[in-house]
Amino acid sequence: MSSDPHTNADGRYRIRSIYFDNSDDKALHEKTDGIAKREKFRIRYYNDDFSFITLEKKMKINNLCLKYDAPITKEECRMILDGDLDFMRDHKEELVRELYAKMYYQRLRPRVLVSYVREPYIYAPGNVRVTFDSEIRTSLYSREFLTEEVWDISATETPKDMILEVKYDAFLPEIIQDFIQLRDVRQEAFSKYGACRRYG
Repeated sequence: MSSDPHTNADGRYRIRSIYFDNSDDKALHEKTDGIAKREKFRIRYYNDDFSFITLEKKMKINNLCLKYDAPITKEECRMILDGDLDFMRDHKEELVRELYAKMYYQRLRPRVLVSYVREPYIYAPGNVRVTFDSEIRTSLYSREFLTEEVWDISATETPKDMILEVKYDAFLPEIIQDFIQLRDVRQEAFSKYGACRRYG
């Protein structure tokens, strides 16, 4: 496998995301209750670089995961976090307009900041991405999202653990299947958003 070309010199990069939910914790409950069809909205940037920020919608339909994204500017991100939403109504990006509607009708709001370090690898056949995520941290203060210094805390009981994720399109090549079949390792669901909401 080859390293992701967007990583730093150490082969890793930091991801920060703000997740949206409503006062009834709709997204959180759909995840914990195992609802077959669900969605989450988040705003994300990498390596504390504010020049490339994306709005993303992640969907889960049974075992199929889908993700849609749209670029937004730092200024647009700040307005969304501040609740200044009028610009979203006629935005050129459909996903921004969809979030605008759901912030009104589902009362979605920024709820939690999720940060972690990712070490990603790519295998072209099957468009496979194998990632190792560590240092999962959280802060409830969404206004820290666009700052270079974030005050956060560990979101897991064992901060040194890593989360191994395998993502692919139509098929998972046998060579990848073989190398993830490790002794005493079992597959299980892990939600970074769920882990980071444990404090509120």
